[in-house]
Amino acid sequence: MSETTQSTWTAESVAAELIRCEDERVDRESFSDDWPDLDVATAYQIQDLTLAKRLARGEQIVGVKLGLTSKAKQQTMNVDSPIVAWLTDGMVLPTEGPAKVSDFIHPRVEPELVVTLKADLRGPGVTPAQALDAVGSVLAGVEVIDSRYRNFRFTHQDVVADNASSGAYVTGPVAKTVPEVDLALEAVLVEVDGAVVDTATGAAIMGHPAEALAAAANMLGARGITMEAGWVVLLGAMTDAVPVQAGTTLAFHYTNLGSIYLSWED
Repeated sequence: MSETTQSTWTAESVAAELIRCEDERVDRESFSDDWPDLDVATAYQIQDLTLAKRLARGEQIVGVKLGLTSKAKQQTMNVDSPIVAWLTDGMVLPTEGPAKVSDFIHPRVEPELVVTLKADLRGPGVTPAQALDAVGSVLAGVEVIDSRYRNFRFTHQDVVADNASSGAYVTGPVAKTVPEVDLALEAVLVEVDGAVVDTATGAAIMGHPAEALAAAANMLGARGITMEAGWVVLLGAMTDAVPVQAGTTLAFHYTNLGSIYLSWED
């Protein structure tokens, strides 16, 4: 399939192309290369259109995720705020057996802090304290990011359209309440093939993960969307993402939230 030219790209055609790339496990150049006027508002429209296509084929919304929650990543992308994207049940990584590299284009894996909501959250105007009041449980999480763009090369608008490089996610075995965990100090130790490669705390997520949760509520609220009780929220990466290949084994050890183990095969 030949790539569409600048003059014919629309929000609908970009959404269809992103779904095609995901389904066929192929990457492509970023859309902003030949659609320089693509803006963030249109990118979120594209994201919502890809969600509609997922729902039409039987997937269900289970929550949202945040991206660009670290200062370093924001500086790299020349932005000063995170982005938000959709999670569906089709993105839940099976917990039995190894993950398959062939299910993705070029997967990378990163540790997250995750919350589930016990009450609706609707912005704008949600504070971090109000956001925490809506949290039912806190869990460890691992996200597989998998950009549809070649070499993970994209602009801010491109990655918003691409649902923040969504791939898959899994949550850990231990659930705590907010009073039981200091979200800013909760630490993770990352092992790749038995060797420690990174460590971080929740403070890597916008200084405090509650800031990220409030930001998600307020960004979605500005679009007329309420975060619903029962939703899962991936609050953002605690460390840099680790590229994986067949044979890679990963372990993510959290201070209070248990450990997540993930191995990979073809």
